Amino acid sequence: MQIRSRKHSLTLVAAVLVVLCILVGAFILPTRLNTNADRSFSAYTRNLFCQEVSGSTITLHYTLKTPSGYGIPDTPVSYGNCTTDTASICAALENEQAKLHSHNRSTLSDQNQLTYDVLDDYLDSALSLAPYSLYEEPLAPLTGTQAQLPILLSEFPFYTNSDVDTYLELLTKTPEYFRSILKFEQAKADAGLFMASYSADDIINECLAFTEIGKEHYLYTSFEERMDELTGLSDSQRRSYIDKNNSYLEQYVFPAYTELAEGLRTLRDTGKNNNGLCYLPEGKTYYELLVAQETGSDRTIRELQTLTGNQILSDLSAMQKVLSENTSEGTSGYTSSVSSDLFCTQGSLLEITEPDEILSDLRKKLDDSFPDLPNVDTQIKYVQKSMEEYLSPAFYMVPAIDNTQANVIYINQGRMTDTLTLYTTLAHEGYPGHLYQHVYYASQHPDPIRCVLNYGGYTEGWATYSEMLSYYYSGLPKDQALLLQKNTSVILGLYALADMGIHYDGWTLSDTIAFFHNYGITDTTTIEDIYDLIIADPANYLKYYIGYVEFLELKKEAVEKWGDNFTQKSFHKAVLDVGPASFDVIRTYIFKKGTGEN
Repeated sequence: MQIRSRKHSLTLVAAVLVVLCILVGAFILPTRLNTNADRSFSAYTRNLFCQEVSGSTITLHYTLKTPSGYGIPDTPVSYGNCTTDTASICAALENEQAKLHSHNRSTLSDQNQLTYDVLDDYLDSALSLAPYSLYEEPLAPLTGTQAQLPILLSEFPFYTNSDVDTYLELLTKTPEYFRSILKFEQAKADAGLFMASYSADDIINECLAFTEIGKEHYLYTSFEERMDELTGLSDSQRRSYIDKNNSYLEQYVFPAYTELAEGLRTLRDTGKNNNGLCYLPEGKTYYELLVAQETGSDRTIRELQTLTGNQILSDLSAMQKVLSENTSEGTSGYTSSVSSDLFCTQGSLLEITEPDEILSDLRKKLDDSFPDLPNVDTQIKYVQKSMEEYLSPAFYMVPAIDNTQANVIYINQGRMTDTLTLYTTLAHEGYPGHLYQHVYYASQHPDPIRCVLNYGGYTEGWATYSEMLSYYYSGLPKDQALLLQKNTSVILGLYALADMGIHYDGWTLSDTIAFFHNYGITDTTTIEDIYDLIIADPANYLKYYIGYVEFLELKKEAVEKWGDNFTQKSFHKAVLDVGPASFDVIRTYIFKKGTGEN
């Protein structure tokens, strides 16, 4: 299961009657071979899909509403585990790639060739990172297990009574799962790879805050809400389930968080490095591989730095032009607060402030530039106030692939500063962002294995691209929309440069402060917070920004190569039809025909 967050496992040709035997041999036989090859390949990917989603109850339940429809029997209730066995990980990946390569790609249909290429690319990336498994961090702020698990539990769908039983049994497995994470963290500590002490402090505080909410905790209230929606239960059965949930939270879940906090406190001072990954043995190599996986870009770090710098300069140039045309003084560079009415958005938006109205407005704006998609239901929920500090500004709950009708977007009101922020956030999470991309791709009926392969650069890059477009949908005057959109793009670009500077070039906190000061950003406390987030979650910002810029680069290529055939709609359809993949694979497939016609 993946939460798409604003801040981020493997996942017929018609028969022709002919008379001459030679023509039968030339046409009918290859068709039969091709069909058999496709059937064999589809059976392989289906088996791989079932294997991958069955490894965790959370993953299985969130990926499939009806596992039996995919031939998956009842599986043991488990979160899975955090393993330190690097050799086994490598061996499993090598074995999987050998199975893939046993299929003759040239005999497959176009769609299966795409699946083959994406899966091969995914396994290549996973194999390159496998020797560095202890460099990974399951407890990153905002995106780590400790932050996402409560949301996954609170949204765990109850389709039947048996789902409630599964959920309650899963709660009892929480201490065991968290102990496997602590064992992993101990192995990291033994290898000199434990997180920075201040990162450990942040996770410890988050865990303790989670346990101190009391009876108003959303794991109590969300359970009761789901029980109210479940039909066929007597009052006594419902009360019994609620009592058991309350008991298990207090007996298993909250103690597991306390134990995790205590274990991290014990390990707190074992870390050898409070700075970027490049200060660790082979840290620079690991970061290069991590960035490639997280962004889906095949560019080197130096090339990504150049790409980012060029985009920032382009954005600043566009901002300067607008300001010089609208103010007497103009500007020679970027500052964090420009004295101009163009930066003021109060009262500038259309009179829509409610999330459902904003989503409806955004969807209407897509008609001319994006392919159609099925109607879906979307529920807006809000992060509990006590947890606003520890969660992303918003996130989209990816629905089961056999139940894409039901969609949920969470909004963190503590991070919503104004209506424009809410509008662009809902574009990122909803239309034409995560919700739109996911539902559209599912409507194309892709091979199920494609739905569990995590390509963060594609998904978060697309959502960021969508967010940037939404400034021009919001009802703001064109110049104001452009200025605010470019401002947002520049800030994300600075975060991306800081990420690469810290983890690849070895920037210290003082270096990072100096870097931001050069762009007029002088709030040291804010810069320290950015530095801490980047240290704790390497390459996370790059998924958003590099993914976004790679889409811009693809669009430039499409304009050049497709010429008069280029339209916004044809470009969007082309990249959406390929689906989540690395940008190298996407580029190959959308420019295969050298035309924008679809």
